[in-house]
Amino acid sequence: MTATQVSAGDLRARLAVSLVFVVLAATQGGWMARIPAIQDSAGLDTAGWGLVSSASAGGDVVALVLITALIGRVSTRLLSLAAAGLVLLNAPFLAGASTVPALVAGLALWGLSATFLATPVNALAVTVERGYGRPILSGFHACYSVGVLAGGLLGILAAATGVSPGLQMAVSSGVLGALLLVSGRRLPTEAAHEREARRPLKERFTPQLGLLAAVAFLGSFAEGAASQWSSVYTTDYLGESAALGAATYTSFCVAILLARLFGDRLAARLGRRGLLRLSLLTVAAGTTLVVSRPQLPYAVGGFVVIGLGIACVLPSVIGLAGQQPGVPAGEGVSVITIGQWPGFLLAGPAVGLLAGATSLRFALATLIVAGATAVLLVRWVRVGANDGT
Repeated sequence: MTATQVSAGDLRARLAVSLVFVVLAATQGGWMARIPAIQDSAGLDTAGWGLVSSASAGGDVVALVLITALIGRVSTRLLSLAAAGLVLLNAPFLAGASTVPALVAGLALWGLSATFLATPVNALAVTVERGYGRPILSGFHACYSVGVLAGGLLGILAAATGVSPGLQMAVSSGVLGALLLVSGRRLPTEAAHEREARRPLKERFTPQLGLLAAVAFLGSFAEGAASQWSSVYTTDYLGESAALGAATYTSFCVAILLARLFGDRLAARLGRRGLLRLSLLTVAAGTTLVVSRPQLPYAVGGFVVIGLGIACVLPSVIGLAGQQPGVPAGEGVSVITIGQWPGFLLAGPAVGLLAGATSLRFALATLIVAGATAVLLVRWVRVGANDGT
């Protein structure tokens, strides 16, 4: 990919899109850090929380239907601003919920707004990348990782100082909302030829986009399984302390952030398809380390390797989808979202059911299968003219 001179407008657009990623991430990290307090306020035990939290999946389904229908018909800038606004408005309501009905409504709205936002903001990222003329998608996803971390740390600070979850999220939503109002007009819009290229819904699911959606499904399955079961593997299967379990998960998350900070350079050097293959093979290698040596150092190291591998899978797939010939970025990204979402959702229960029938160590070996299968699928992915080798 040949680098082009970056204009001030491109830089402002990049900062504006980065802020939308931070809005989604910081809100998510902030309220998730306060789940124990929210759970206690609603009077729910662990089983009850697990049942209530499934309400977000209902919102996810509604969002997928809506975004698939609207992404080719409504400006991605408008969709991003509307979804980001709903995320910020719902956050204090969700965090301050003290009854089960209010919590269910808040979780459903969270699933709807967050999933709805994922497609247009990634489409905007693809648009900005085109202006830059080089890979920058991993940098946007690094902003997301930083946002989750910052939101989580703010939640810890608020809990330690006795600030209620509702007040915490109201303050953070107010600050982020003010920043969004200032920078929202700098978000990019689709080019005229993209608006003219919009096609009927049934024509959007091309063989190449279907292939990339399958890779996104497998990558999201691996990411979901690792994020949801890394700490459990350390504590339950290896018999280590809860603190070491949390350390394993945290190490996994930090590895993702570090890899995303360098992902764009690797994409420029290897091409997105090459980086995708390397990433998926790294996921398989890290999982092999985890399951072949059931000891703490290998578990932590293995999940770090998995994090390094999984970090750039989704940015690479989105980049490839956004550069499919004749397909507007938003439509391409929407197909990836449809493929990605079930993978992340099914990972937790699928690994759990298999672990119950066999063992968690055996169940985690499915990540090796997912990574290896995705590598095979990447062989048939065609690379856009501006995407390298």
